[in-house]
Amino acid sequence: MGPEEFTHYVRSGRSMLRCGYTTGTCAALAAEGAARLLLTGRVPDTVSLTTPKGIEVSVRLADAELLEAGRSARCGVRKDAGDDYDITNGMLVCSTVRRSAVPGIHIDGGEGVGRVTKPGLDQPVGAAAINRAPRRMIQEQVEKACGELGYGGGLEVTVSIPGGAEAAARTFNPVLGVEGGLSILGTSGIVEPMSEQAIVDTIALQQRQAAAEGTGRLILTPGNYGEDFLRSGGLDGLGVPVVKCSNFLGEALDIAATEGFRQVLLVGHIGKLVKVAGGVMNTHSRYADCRTELFCAHAALCGAGRELCRTLMDAATTDACVELLDRAGLREQVMDSLLSAIQLHLERWAAGAYDIGAVIFSNVYGLLGRTGRAKEILERWN
Repeated sequence: MGPEEFTHYVRSGRSMLRCGYTTGTCAALAAEGAARLLLTGRVPDTVSLTTPKGIEVSVRLADAELLEAGRSARCGVRKDAGDDYDITNGMLVCSTVRRSAVPGIHIDGGEGVGRVTKPGLDQPVGAAAINRAPRRMIQEQVEKACGELGYGGGLEVTVSIPGGAEAAARTFNPVLGVEGGLSILGTSGIVEPMSEQAIVDTIALQQRQAAAEGTGRLILTPGNYGEDFLRSGGLDGLGVPVVKCSNFLGEALDIAATEGFRQVLLVGHIGKLVKVAGGVMNTHSRYADCRTELFCAHAALCGAGRELCRTLMDAATTDACVELLDRAGLREQVMDSLLSAIQLHLERWAAGAYDIGAVIFSNVYGLLGRTGRAKEILERWN
């Protein structure tokens, strides 16, 4: 693969769509380039990394410059989102690396990178909005360069995105509690594009394949977090096929009825599945983002006072909501109330076509609860 264009593709129905790479991948590649430029005085021809998904990305640097009379260096990588619509597509993601008297590699955000202003996000309040996986990728790439070039001192890495503050104003960042710029995101390092209809078609195909196994059993999960939770809890060892449904829960449930499944278990992160308590069956934020409203309403039903309800409404994430409920001693009551509402809406949607239950978890708190029907289904499967 040449560095001019990233040429990894995924199949979407009858089409092949070109993948891209995340802002985190860009920042890590730029950081490696800047470290090499700082330590050698030369701009590398290309920089490469293997993403957490195991896919190699190799690029030419779009910008490279020695600064402060050679005491620091800045390099940039142009974001390539492939065939996926992304507000950051084509933007320059830069990393500036300078020597430091403090041992180790220290990562921070600069121009165009947001700061966390609310608790409950991936990074603590006050930190640059550079998530854990990108931070790890940046550190690994800089460590690789230092190891190859024999440098054992400290380095400071500052990630910046020119124009990032303006672009962030058109995202959910200000609502979520990230101010002043964009977030450096990504867990796999790769952007996999899919049109909505292509996703639904893929869900239908995968369910058709699962139905062919003849067990009549199915686990639906929105994405990678759900798959990780299934593995960690041993649920992937039940011999039940697992199909990812992305945000298209309603379509996935309809397909399950068409394919004749008898028992369906929905396993998902609280950030997605809490919306089902309000009857929302497409969980993408562009359609509905009523997470904190639902926490607030069910907390009020369980006796929460006005101050707690107001704080829940202002929370940045569902994990932050759970933390607030823990402090108030209301977590179990509110989760039971939400699970009852989720079960009600799932059964209404299934309309008797199959038994269905839900399991909800958090990456921070682990298992948060199972509906009564989910417990029955799991007992049968075990």
